[in-house]
Amino acid sequence: MSLQAAWHIIVLAAGKGTRMRSNLPKVLHPIGGKSMLARVVETAQSLHPRTITVVVGFGAEAIRAAMPEAPVRFAWQTEQRGTGHAVACGLHGLAGADEDRVLVLYGDVPLISQVVLQSVLQQASQASVTILTTELDDPTGYGRIVRGHDQAVIAIREQRDCLPAEAAIREINTGILAARLGDLRRWLPALTPHNAQGELYLTDIVSAAVAESRPVNTVCTADTHSVAGVNDRWALAALERVYQRRQAEALALAGVTLADPARIDFRGEVTAGIDCMVDVNVVFEGAVTLGNGVIIEPNCILKDVELGDGVRVRAFSHLEGAVLQAGAEVGPYARLRPGTELGAHSKIGNFVEIKASQIGEGSKVNHLSYVGDTKMGAECNIGAGTITCNYDGANKHRTEIGDRVFVGSSSQLVAPVRVEDDATIGAGSTITQAVPAGTLALARARQVIKTGWQRPRKKPKTDG
Repeated sequence: MSLQAAWHIIVLAAGKGTRMRSNLPKVLHPIGGKSMLARVVETAQSLHPRTITVVVGFGAEAIRAAMPEAPVRFAWQTEQRGTGHAVACGLHGLAGADEDRVLVLYGDVPLISQVVLQSVLQQASQASVTILTTELDDPTGYGRIVRGHDQAVIAIREQRDCLPAEAAIREINTGILAARLGDLRRWLPALTPHNAQGELYLTDIVSAAVAESRPVNTVCTADTHSVAGVNDRWALAALERVYQRRQAEALALAGVTLADPARIDFRGEVTAGIDCMVDVNVVFEGAVTLGNGVIIEPNCILKDVELGDGVRVRAFSHLEGAVLQAGAEVGPYARLRPGTELGAHSKIGNFVEIKASQIGEGSKVNHLSYVGDTKMGAECNIGAGTITCNYDGANKHRTEIGDRVFVGSSSQLVAPVRVEDDATIGAGSTITQAVPAGTLALARARQVIKTGWQRPRKKPKTDG
C-alpha cells in the first residue's frame, strides 16, 4: 500500500483550551515563533498524505485566517462531545476507500516528530488500529494501555475510569493513533458516552477492535516531549524550552559556539557555517543565514538576514531583511531595516539606521546617522549626524552617492540628489543640488560675531 496514495490525516483543533486563560484559540499559541497548529500541520505535510483535515470549533475563523495557504480542508465540530465525535466530524465528506488509513493528530501536541509518526505508519499497514504510546514515571491524568495475559492490547482506560490496578500502569496513550477508514466509519457512530466525563471517547474503538478480533498494534516512543500536549501556559513554556534547547544543540553541532544555550531564542530557521560565535540573548527570526566565522555579540535581533563570512554584529543591534557581505561590521546599537545591503568590509556604527539602501564596499557610516533610500558607492565616509532626507511628507526619493565621497558631520542630503565620485561635503551643510565629482560643497549660513552681547537673564521672583 502506498503511503502517499492511501493515507489521510485528521488534526483535532476544536477545543477552547480554558486553562490557557486566553481569547486566542489554544492551538494558535506559538512555540518557537510559530503556532502549535502550524507545526503539527507542517509535520503532517512531511508524511505526504492524500488529505489533511483540521477539525475546528472554538475560534474557527481565527484558525482559518491564521492558515490562509495551508493545504488543508476544515471540518466543523459545533459542540464539544469528545475525541470520538471530533474524528467523526473530520471524516464527514472525506472521500476514500475502506482500506485507506487515517492518522489522528492533535493541534496542541506541537513537537510530534516525523520520525515517530513514520514508525506508526509502518505498523499501521498491518493492523486495524495502531496506537502511539509512551511510558511515564507519573502517568497521572493519562489514559492507560491495558493489556491481557498475552500482552495484547485489550483497552485504553481513561484516568477517571481506571480501576486501582489499572491506575498503576505506566504505559500511557498519547492520543495519536491510526486506523482503517472503513473501521472508523463503522465504529464511531456506535460510540456511547458511558464514562465519567459523558463524552464519546476515540479510545473506545480499541475495545471495538478487540471485540471483533481485529489486530491492535502499539508503537512506544521514548521521546516523551514529542508526544507532550499543552493544556496551560506553564506547559507551553516548558515545551518552548525543549524546542529552544533542541535548536541550540543542532546549531552547536553544526559548528557554532553558543555562549549560553539557555539564553538564545529561535523563532525561525537558522543555517550557519563553521566557527561562528553567538553570545547571549540573541533572537533569530524568519530565515537567517550565517557564513563562516560570523560573530554576533549580546542582545541582538536578526530577522530574515544573510551574513557573509567574517561579519560582526555588535551588541544591541537589530537587523531585519538585510544582506551583509563578507567582513562587514554593524553596531553596537545599530538598526538595519528591510532592503539594506552592505558591501564587503563596510561599517555601520553606533546609533545608525539604514533603510532600503545599498552601502558600497569599504564605506563607513559610523555614528548617529540615518541613511534611507540611498545607493552609496565604495570607500565613502559619512560623518556623524548625517541624514538623507528621503521623505517629503507624501513620497520617498532616492539619494545617489558615488565612490570615495566624504560627507562632513551634521549634514543633510535632501533627496532626490546626487553626489558624484570623490566629492566632499563640508560639515553642517544642507545639500539640495547635485555635487559634481571632485568638488567641495558648502551649504550653510555665514558665521556672525556680535560683541557686547548679553545673554538673557531670569527675572527675579517677587512675593505674592
